[in-house]
Amino acid sequence: MSTVKGKKIAIVGGGPGGLTLARLLQKRGAVVNVYERDINRNARDQGATLDLHEESGLKALREAGLMDAFMANYRPGAEKLRIIDKYATIVFDDGENGLDENSRPEIDRGPLKKILLDSLQPDTVVWNSHFAALTPQNGSWKLAFQNGTFALADIVIAADGANSKIRPYITPIKPIYSGITVVEGAVYNSETASPNVHKLLNGGKIFAMGDEKSLIVSSKGDGSLVFYTGGKTDENWSRESGIDFSDKAQVMAWFQTDYSGWDPIWLELFDNVSSPFVPRPQYYMPLDQTWEALPNLTMLGDAAHLMPPYAGEGVNMAMLDAWELSKCLTSNDFPDAQSAIAGYEKQMRTRAAETAAATLEATAALHSPDAISYLIAVIS
Repeated sequence: MSTVKGKKIAIVGGGPGGLTLARLLQKRGAVVNVYERDINRNARDQGATLDLHEESGLKALREAGLMDAFMANYRPGAEKLRIIDKYATIVFDDGENGLDENSRPEIDRGPLKKILLDSLQPDTVVWNSHFAALTPQNGSWKLAFQNGTFALADIVIAADGANSKIRPYITPIKPIYSGITVVEGAVYNSETASPNVHKLLNGGKIFAMGDEKSLIVSSKGDGSLVFYTGGKTDENWSRESGIDFSDKAQVMAWFQTDYSGWDPIWLELFDNVSSPFVPRPQYYMPLDQTWEALPNLTMLGDAAHLMPPYAGEGVNMAMLDAWELSKCLTSNDFPDAQSAIAGYEKQMRTRAAETAAATLEATAALHSPDAISYLIAVIS
């Protein structure tokens, strides 16, 4: 008999991992609510496009019965990649691939979120629920939210991302700084606002590398683009640099100094940015992390195994976690929820450690003197 039969499950966090888990659990008859801090489904811009992998993200969508919706919303050609040097010279262009078992089709975060939300039962997501505290209560949990509301659940699953507030209830293990800090920006209407980079982007992705630095640019279906610098800095650089990241002129001045020798074309991005820049120091969890499984509390995605974005694995790992966790919780093979959680966490940690090791290798290689030749070797 399923270990969650008759139990109420709370998922904290309405990103792709949490929403995928809710969909999969509901398909198997579980009672689920998702508690999300955003005030509604349209509360914020969604970030860059996501490339979903056959063995993880797409596998979860298939299990969720959502591949038709995915095929109607993915962006053919968005997986095209150009590798470019700092002088804006194209050194590798991988062209356009069809959708086959080796491809990694791209979908914008917004449409993916809509597909998942629309697949859930009405009122599954409780909006404006910014998690504040968790209190044990008669073998269950009482969840408190910043707006003064409460909820009760038999099992709580943390899907609340890189800065998870629930993770410390499971383990004191903290993330480690990777040595790389990203500065993120977005340009709306890129064809008009930054025409030269838009043309270079060609509806796909750019990886520009040189001087042990990176600049990644990604097109979006709404006509905008997002970009990310990547460079080696001290952990607290973004706070201690004195740069006001809401001030375009200050960030441009930093880029011109830090990326001196790079082609002026890249300044188009910084000069036409549409929203404040966001500095993001990149962290990862220890590869050998372990903890004792709890009877009614677990986690998935970045909350469980944060890693930098340089292998494109974050969302894929979260969605695969959702598939594996839903399978364990609704299986008849475990005597109780704690055993099911332990089974899930063991395989999740093993898989995540392997993926994180590869990701850290990629992170170092993409910020090394041989970054361009490394990436060409990986994708060609």
